Amino acid sequence: MFVKICGLTTEAAVEVAVSSGADAIGFVLTESPRQLAPGRVRELAELVPPEVLTVGVVRGVSAAGARALAVESGVGALQLHGDYPASAFDEVRDLPVRLVRAVPIDSVRGGPADGEEPRADLLLVDSPVAGSGESWDWSPTDAELLAGRRWLLAGGLRPGNVGTAVRVLRPWGVDVSSGVERERGVKDHLLIEEFVRAARAAATD
Repeated sequence: MFVKICGLTTEAAVEVAVSSGADAIGFVLTESPRQLAPGRVRELAELVPPEVLTVGVVRGVSAAGARALAVESGVGALQLHGDYPASAFDEVRDLPVRLVRAVPIDSVRGGPADGEEPRADLLLVDSPVAGSGESWDWSPTDAELLAGRRWLLAGGLRPGNVGTAVRVLRPWGVDVSSGVERERGVKDHLLIEEFVRAARAAATD
């Protein structure tokens, strides 16, 4: 079970996520209560061991803007969150980073509007209101739709419900941000540890 802890903003939170066994750590580079400047992301990313993936998350910026942020921050992956067309992924494909496509579940259920699905290394499936921290109706039907794909489940996850979500949908991995916060934008170190532990336990059921 691949576990990504997103929206980290401090050295202490990064250290806890790494020591808890997270596989990936996300840093938000565009407008958000968790937004960090690219230079700050680079500083935090340097604290992360090479076996843990660092992900720069962008939303609402052009492909060119996303490229600049990824380069300046020095992350190992770039997550384009939202309604990015296949052409946007093509524009950043030459970067030496992994690409993550993050979309609401409705986009997956309906298929790409233009008939062409962007090629990315990972697919992140969020709630209908992407980035809201709200959960969605985890359905075995969606599990069948996504079967065989390398995808991360996001949206409203927290230590108390990630086990149920994993057992219903059987995702390749999970992603959490607000579900491990004690207040908006401030991570709770104990919740990070509990989340990683609960996700991994459910994956072995």
